Amino acid sequence: MEFTRQAEATSLGSGTLDHLDLAVTEFNRAYSLKPPQAVFDAVLDYRRKVAALLAGRHTHRQERELLAFAGWLSELLAWLAHDLGDARTGLAFATDSFVHGQQAGHGELCAWAMDAAASINLYEQRPGQAREAALKGLIEAPATHPLTVRLHAQAARAAAADGDADGFTAAFRAAEDAHRLLPPRSPRRFGMDVLPLADYALTSYPATSFIWLGQAEQARRHAEQALATYEAAPAASRSPSREAIARIDLALAHALLGDP
Repeated sequence: MEFTRQAEATSLGSGTLDHLDLAVTEFNRAYSLKPPQAVFDAVLDYRRKVAALLAGRHTHRQERELLAFAGWLSELLAWLAHDLGDARTGLAFATDSFVHGQQAGHGELCAWAMDAAASINLYEQRPGQAREAALKGLIEAPATHPLTVRLHAQAARAAAADGDADGFTAAFRAAEDAHRLLPPRSPRRFGMDVLPLADYALTSYPATSFIWLGQAEQARRHAEQALATYEAAPAASRSPSREAIARIDLALAHALLGDP
């Protein structure tokens, strides 16, 4: 009886995990709607609270859930730090998210963390590290998850940034193959459909990649497809930043074609 009591002993309140789930959901929704500094400060405050809960008394099941919440909060902090211009902090939080995902046995979380690391490294002009992060995420990602498509496309984009046309072609073909294997019902991430992220990766990422590879006509075609995809999205799912990138890619493609 004492062994059983010890296994069930916890200092967590009955609604703590439900509250954290709601908080992480709201933070993910706020990411695209509110100024990044305000969201960063609020998420960091919750990340510290989860660290304190992990240091307290809880069951093993509760520990896995707390580790996952810590990882999700750090994944969001990685993107927010990057948006605020601090790539090193962003990469540190991406690593923290990956480690907590591993400790929680949460492969999907690990993959999301490496997706963030790949993007941050790419924008820091470190294509080798971006490719490594994408491949590291692919090891953890569920095979039929849209994130697998995105990570293959990340690896393709990194190869293009490195001037590796053959590497780009192979990785992008893998992204297209993975997209064909996706189930009809798309998984959700904190209430949001993640399938569009795979669709965007197959249009927007190659547009940027073909510009880096000097293939202007291919870049123009993919940029136009990306822009059409973004503009057709429901109002709640529209992404001004992605639309802006697609328009920049389209402008660069026209410039390369001699039609400024």
